[in-house]
Amino acid sequence: MNWQQLLSSKRLGKDGVKASVHERRSEFQREYDRLIFSSAFRRMQNKTQVFPLPGSVFVHNRLTHSLEVSSVGRSLGSDVASELLRIHPELADTTEVQSIGAIVSAACLAHDMGNPPFGHSGERAIRSYFREGKGQMLKGMLPPSVWSDIINFDGNANTFRLLTHQFAGRRKGGFVLTYSTLASVVKYPYSSSLCGRKSKFGFFTAEREDYLRIARELGLAEQQCDGDGIRFSRHPLVYLVEAADDICYEIMDIEDAFKLRLLSYEEASGLLLNFFPEDEQDKMKAAYPGCTDLNDQMVYYRSCVIGALESACVKLFIDNEASILAGKYEGSLIDHVPERLGKAYKRCQEVAVKRIYNCKEVTDIDLAGYHIIYTLLDLVTEAVTHPDKAYSQLLLGQASSQYELRADDLATRIMAVLDYLSGMTDVYALDLYRKINGHSLPMV
Repeated sequence: MNWQQLLSSKRLGKDGVKASVHERRSEFQREYDRLIFSSAFRRMQNKTQVFPLPGSVFVHNRLTHSLEVSSVGRSLGSDVASELLRIHPELADTTEVQSIGAIVSAACLAHDMGNPPFGHSGERAIRSYFREGKGQMLKGMLPPSVWSDIINFDGNANTFRLLTHQFAGRRKGGFVLTYSTLASVVKYPYSSSLCGRKSKFGFFTAEREDYLRIARELGLAEQQCDGDGIRFSRHPLVYLVEAADDICYEIMDIEDAFKLRLLSYEEASGLLLNFFPEDEQDKMKAAYPGCTDLNDQMVYYRSCVIGALESACVKLFIDNEASILAGKYEGSLIDHVPERLGKAYKRCQEVAVKRIYNCKEVTDIDLAGYHIIYTLLDLVTEAVTHPDKAYSQLLLGQASSQYELRADDLATRIMAVLDYLSGMTDVYALDLYRKINGHSLPMV
């Protein structure tokens, strides 16, 4: 793969249309603005990240997480661009290289937009309904590739669909983003038939041709393409998007756990200080002698950790540029950071699994969210498979006309059900669930 081809301002849905000459923003800066002003992005403020949506203490939701990932991604992309121009003077004429920070920042902003309500429990509920629940009855009624998509439903593939799919009444190309930004979002560049047991893949069957067009236009290394089995090498900038997500996800969860008193100050600060040698820890502790606020101290330690991980990931990317461009780099950048950083990061992961992700506050929302999504999915699926029933017509009337819930093709209707449910916020899904069960009635 080569940078000249990998960095393209060509837009999906506007192939062959030149950008307006009076536009002062770059094509890639426009991506960020288009995403951040979208209703799909705003909805993430009411979607669970890890902890339940805030009560008296504000913790991260999908929106604040995405903004932070985008900030770190911009730094990673800008630093990588500077290094690439330093070691490859011939790229100076490739103006898009200077926009790598903007591309990565926009891709980071979009990376979670396809996730359903209630975090990962929403994904599990959807998969379980088709694998183990009443949804099994659809197996013989859908093409094998579509069946593989829904029993392995993944927020990553749904993000690509949300960004590219032409919903009813909407314009061609979805968000009409550039090929490079769209490719940078696809963390798992293969179809569901190749995902194995992890249920991680990059695009649904409905978006197969769009992904093929993007991948081949950008010159992504093609590893397999036979029938439904499609696999490409990652776009190199995916590694930076992934690194930004890894850094923010793990480190910010430690800070949130401290705010919620799941971890003591000693425990949380110890986890963050472990990223540095003892002499540097002493300097960090003495950096603000007049500061006695523990939250402010935690913010400072966290910022130091993010800075250290960001620098390490930039160096790894540049040192391994050849293998990344050859499609041979194994694992994520975080997997290969220097030993001290790697051990401290893994320790944070271990504590997070034991003390955060399995704490009662988190498992309670998992249980409730799972049941809510499972119930709604069952009812709406029943409605689209038997649309003539009176209750089906009543229920389908709740959904926006952009969702093709009344399409002639069953596969299209089932995918529209998933579009409808995954687009809901936690609050909307809970409210609809209560109304359906008669627990909530409008004021008379």
